[in-house]
Amino acid sequence: MAGRYLPAAQLTGSGRPVLNPGEVESFLLQSVDLECEENPNFPHLKSGLLILTTHRLLWIPPESPPNPNSSAAAAAAASAIPLAAVTHLFPPKKSLKHMFASPRVRLQVSASQDGVIGERGGARSVVITLVLRGSKSGDPDSFFGRLWEAWRGRAWEVEGEGEGAAAAERGSSSSSVRIAMPVVGISGLLRREQEIWENTDKTLQDAFQDLNALMSKAKEMVVLAEKMRLKLLSGPANQANAAKDEEIGSKQEMQDWMLSVGIASPVTKESAGALYHQQLSRQLADFVKLPLEKSGGMIALIDIYCLFNRARGTELISPEDLLQACALWEKFDVPVMLRKFDSGVMVIQNKSHSDEEVFERIKALVLKPDALKIGISPSDAAMTLGIAPAMAKEHLLTAESKGILCRDTSPEGFRFYINLFKEIDVNNIHMVKDYGVYSCWVSAACASA
Repeated sequence: MAGRYLPAAQLTGSGRPVLNPGEVESFLLQSVDLECEENPNFPHLKSGLLILTTHRLLWIPPESPPNPNSSAAAAAAASAIPLAAVTHLFPPKKSLKHMFASPRVRLQVSASQDGVIGERGGARSVVITLVLRGSKSGDPDSFFGRLWEAWRGRAWEVEGEGEGAAAAERGSSSSSVRIAMPVVGISGLLRREQEIWENTDKTLQDAFQDLNALMSKAKEMVVLAEKMRLKLLSGPANQANAAKDEEIGSKQEMQDWMLSVGIASPVTKESAGALYHQQLSRQLADFVKLPLEKSGGMIALIDIYCLFNRARGTELISPEDLLQACALWEKFDVPVMLRKFDSGVMVIQNKSHSDEEVFERIKALVLKPDALKIGISPSDAAMTLGIAPAMAKEHLLTAESKGILCRDTSPEGFRFYINLFKEIDVNNIHMVKDYGVYSCWVSAACASA
């Protein structure tokens, strides 16, 4: 297995890579092989998806659609090559001989004596060859340019350097405090005023010198917010029973705020290329999990469009891209699906969502004494089901089509009642039953009279 020689890469439930803090995707290639001629025991990694990030090269094996466990198998075989272990890059050759062969990009990486590749280096070096198979692999020159930029950028060292610079700055500031000249007389006041102006000017120059620095800080905040959100979600299931209502409410508000902060590495057409809609579909499947949990397992497509675009920041998507991404869920092993009601309303729901369970809750609601007399509205069902009134109305109309409810249309809107026609005996329509739903309705009607 590749895990013996390459570090393992974690995948989400939809097959998207789990990125490290501060890691951003840069380029995607399809149908890529990984070879290592110097190590005869190196596994045969064929026709996988290669994802270049600022920290790693991720190789994800192809999935087999008929196999229900394809996602689990891909997650088990996904591998990574840390860019920190790369010591040299060899660009694709341009000779006439190589014009009729698949482009190859070679990486010289440090490895241990056993051939295991890691970030900390090793006793020897090996060459990993990336074979870009077929026309689906994309432009090899563009890929090599992005790979060169990511390797020379050394983003994995930025955090450590930032912490060291902050410590040095704290040390220099503390030492400057210890040797600061005393403020005496008018000259001392003028000197202190000049120092304040100089420090302010230096701070402004550092803050607005480069917009990329500001964007990197924003990305750090997104990563921090994602960590906090995951920490909140990973709490024990029985925490709600032990906590107070105020604490539960504050935790829910914190989760809502974390959800709106954004996605650390949104899929874009520039980075994904021909795989844009495929990768967007997988990222969307991971994103909708939390909104679906909060909305009872079903949410309107327009609501997801607003939430997803807000989380993507400036990398907005069109409604057509969203529909195409949702349509691709049928080809992937993801726990969500796109559904269209008879009225034309489109929603996203969990595959485990059961209409029969919803119908049972609606039936229990309409059998209450007050509901038997005056019926229920979509707002009443929405409060019971914990979903939006628009979604509750669709459930009520579906229950009507199943023969569970009857609908009354008035200037005030729709009201739904339990269907009593199924309780009437066609051979004796005048017989009043003293049992069943019909009897309950008669008792409620007589009590109101």
